[in-house]
Amino acid sequence: MSRTAAAFAALALAGTGLAALVSLPAPQAAPRAVAATPRPAESARPAPHRVVIQITQNDPATMTMALNNVENMTRRYESLGEAVEVEIVAYGAGLHMMRADTSPVRERISALARRGDRVVFTGCGNTRAAQSRQEGRDVALVPEARVVEAGITRIVELQEQGWSYVRP
Repeated sequence: MSRTAAAFAALALAGTGLAALVSLPAPQAAPRAVAATPRPAESARPAPHRVVIQITQNDPATMTMALNNVENMTRRYESLGEAVEVEIVAYGAGLHMMRADTSPVRERISALARRGDRVVFTGCGNTRAAQSRQEGRDVALVPEARVVEAGITRIVELQEQGWSYVRP
């Protein structure tokens, strides 16, 4: 065998040994005790149902239906042990629902507020300002109502937070 052939044979033999070493499994470390990751405690009560109701009509039947919806939802979810939050947003002609002088459902709003249900009554500040200008006097809302700058943007914000939208 020539010197070159012998060198190739030695390299081939050495390569086989390296291949065998590379293919051997890596030494395993002794198993370690791993602490279980604590899981966050799951709440006993689910997140509340959140519903925004839009009122844009000066129609007593629509306003009454909206309040009926609130009472029906509240009663149903309470019977299931679940919470519900409701916000009624009135703007445009629907602001009459929240007006102290023209609301046909003023007593029901007051009764719902006294019960302590999670119901918020919201009136549009833009509509209130426009109606005040048209009538030449300050338009007052029922004491239970709060004012936001724009009713429509309030609805959009609530929907972006995952609230369900209802329009009776």
